[in-house]
Amino acid sequence: MRISRILKTIFMLDFFGGLVIALRELFRSKKTINYPFEKGKISPRFRGEHALRRYPNGEERCIACKLCEAVCPAQAITIESAERDDGSRKTTRYDIDMMKCIYCGLCEESCPVDAIVQGPNFEFSTETREELYYNKEKLLDNGDRWENVLAANIKADKPYR
Repeated sequence: MRISRILKTIFMLDFFGGLVIALRELFRSKKTINYPFEKGKISPRFRGEHALRRYPNGEERCIACKLCEAVCPAQAITIESAERDDGSRKTTRYDIDMMKCIYCGLCEESCPVDAIVQGPNFEFSTETREELYYNKEKLLDNGDRWENVLAANIKADKPYR
């Protein structure tokens, strides 16, 4: 008899404690957002969709050093290069297989000229696998589309590099 009375008392204390927490949370501001219409803040270090950047004069930044291809643990990057008239190299082919990519950011860290970066876009779902094979043109288009955000993210991350 005594034990059941103690258990009922403990249960009632737990019940009222939970009720107090629920009532307190009822009057606090909401933490959820209406996702497709409202977007949360993204960190400058977020690693999303890849992009190739250009210099302000429109020339591609990639110097075909192939460091990103060598450092990629998933072997998702393929680069082919050719020599320019002035003796420097340029990329003729820059492909990324996004199905292999593990978004580790090593390609971005190894690039000496900040040519390949991972941008703020995380909404790049596709309906076919072929759309996830990114070629040089697709990567340059991503870079042109996100250049303002990419430059700001690189500038914000400079003290930590």
